[in-house]
Order: sequence, then C-alpha cells, then structure tokens
Amino acid sequence: MKIDEGIFWVGAIDWDIRDFHGYLTRRGTTYNAYLIKDEKKVLIDTVKYNFYEELIKKINEITNVEELDYIIINHVEVDHSGSLSRIIERAKRAKIIASKRGEEGLRKYYGENLNIEVVKTGDQLNIGKRTLTFIEAPMLHWPDSMFTYTDGILMPNDAFGQHLASSGRYDDEVDEEVLMEEAAKYYANILMPLSDLIIRKLQELEKINLPIKIIAPSHGVIWRSNPSKIINAYKKWSEGMVKEKLILVYDTMWRSTEIMARKIAEGAISQGIEVKVFKLRASDATDIVTEILDAGAVVVGSPTINNSMFPTVSAFMNYIVGLKPKRKIWAFFGSYGWGGGAVAQMMEVAKRGGFHIYENLEVKYAPTDEELRRCFDLGKRIAQEIKSIKA
Repeated sequence: MKIDEGIFWVGAIDWDIRDFHGYLTRRGTTYNAYLIKDEKKVLIDTVKYNFYEELIKKINEITNVEELDYIIINHVEVDHSGSLSRIIERAKRAKIIASKRGEEGLRKYYGENLNIEVVKTGDQLNIGKRTLTFIEAPMLHWPDSMFTYTDGILMPNDAFGQHLASSGRYDDEVDEEVLMEEAAKYYANILMPLSDLIIRKLQELEKINLPIKIIAPSHGVIWRSNPSKIINAYKKWSEGMVKEKLILVYDTMWRSTEIMARKIAEGAISQGIEVKVFKLRASDATDIVTEILDAGAVVVGSPTINNSMFPTVSAFMNYIVGLKPKRKIWAFFGSYGWGGGAVAQMMEVAKRGGFHIYENLEVKYAPTDEELRRCFDLGKRIAQEIKSIKA
C-alpha cells in the first residue's frame, strides 16, 4: 500500500488476536511496518514474529529484502522488532538505527553482534531525495521509544495508535466512532500513566514546528485526513479533561453490595449526569478503564471476604492505581458480615496512588432503608461535586 511517494505500508493485519498482554482487543490489531524506497532502502520497524512471511512478501514486491540499507527500530517491544533477527539474516548489509536505550534492548533480545547506529533527537539520515529526522520519546511508552519523521510524515510507533484490524488503512476508510473509541481505549490502558510526559512531548513537537500531514503509527490505521484530530485528543486526555460522568465499579457476593451500587447510581442519575455501572465479573477492565478516562468520578464497591477486598476488586484496584488517572473524585463502599476490611483496603490502595478520596460508606449484612437512603445521597453529592468542578 503506497502512502506517499516512495513510502509503502508493508505491515500485517492480525484479525484474530483478542488478548494483547491483558488488554482486550475485540477488534484485533495491526503491526505496521513502513518501507521507504529512495537511493537508500529503509525499513521502519518490523512485525510480530509470526507475521514475518507476510512482511517479506510485501517488501519483495517493492524491492529485494537483501537490498535494504537501513532498518529503523523505533521501539524494541517484540510486536515491532520480532522479525528483526530473521530479516537481518537476509539483509546482511543493513545497518540498524535505534536510540541508545533501543540499542541496549536489541542486543539483549537479539545478540551482541548487531550492526547498530545510535541516534538521538535532532539527528538526521539522508537517504537520497528524503532526509529522516529522529525524535527520542523515552517512556512513550518504553525507555527506548523514538519517532521517525520525513517530509510531513510522522512515524511515532506506539503513540497515536489503536488496536484495530480493518481492511481500510486510513482514518477516512473506517467508522470514525469506532476509530476514536479504540484510540481512547489504547490511550487509557497503555499511555494514561504517562500523561505528563505526553504533554511535554506534544509541546516539544509544537516547538520544533515540524509540519505533520500524515501520522503513521505502528498499530491501527494511518491518520491522513485529519491528523490534528488525534493530536487534539491526546492533548485533552493527557491534561485530564473530564465530563459530567460517574463510573461505578463493583462486585458482590450476596447482592448487598450490588443493591448499594444501584442506589448510589440512582442518586447520581437524579442530578442529570451520565452514569455507567460495571459489575467486575461481567465486564472487562479494559472497557472500564476506557470509560474512566474522561469521567469526573469513580465509585468502587466491594464485599469483604477474609477481611479483605473481593478478588476481582483487588485486581481492579491494583490495575487502576498503576494507570494513574487524573482529576477524578474517588469514593468507596461495601458490605460485610461479622467483620469489615474491604473498604479500608480500597482506601489504602487509593491513598498510595495519590487519589482524591471524597467519601466512603460501609454497611453490615443487607442495607436497611435508611442505609439505602445514605447510598442515594452519596451518589447525589458526588454528582453535585462533579458539576461544581466542571463549573
């Protein structure tokens, strides 16, 4: 697939994958690699190892793989570098280009004898009519990450991507609602803990003033019709912009916590805000976190079992604390039999994560009418608090 003069998409579509190291990928994904045919032949990233034959076939339709002069590895993770060792068996003259941390990772994965040239931000590589510029992007999302740029085309590897398998290669060839949903899911579950770094990187890109007409990430579709759409979305997400929206997450044993959850949700709904409720054993954390991305408040409920959080709630709390969502109001509730513990544990985890805890509520056995009124009032107050923050 030609994406610009002398630049081709030579990646692979993974229609079948449904789990990407714990990330739910209902719509599959792609592993995007790019070939530049100029006076020098340059491959930018490879594909996951089991798609190596597809990559070779596509390269050979454009040029012989043996004629590659450079292989640029923007990111060492094996969904992008997994075919490297087999490629260099055939492209024996090719020099590998990577960041300093990229060099360390590549030698660890594929051996000390690799022919690697290390680059840093601002370094350039002339390949004929085109010049490639490199921009280091450490921790977006690995320490080794970097971007490659040429003539209005930004190839940022895992930034601006989505896990989305599609017959269309471009943003204007897929459903926009689906595209932005998958882009938000990707940001929320992979890049959200790096929001402060993303803000700085976006500011750096603005400062160096590189015109961007196409963004070609390493997962999902290529942004050609409106690359500013995803850049603006990243600005919004990284700054923690929120809506009048409450996400309620819970699990339950004998329905006491569930009854409380429903009443808290009713209280919030009564104030006219958007409310979404997720029972953990009926939902996937990937989807929940996507909804949390732009929520003003998150309310989490757990019954107590063995003086502790319910297992699904414990797993969720550990996951969400690591993602470090910004500008959220947090509240916790639950029920217990002869002894509590779940609510205190949830709050302890939240405090370690630096979360702003608004309130908590815990009841013994089944909630009474009075306790349900308190649940309703809690939801109502949180909704009002969201509105006051938004105002």
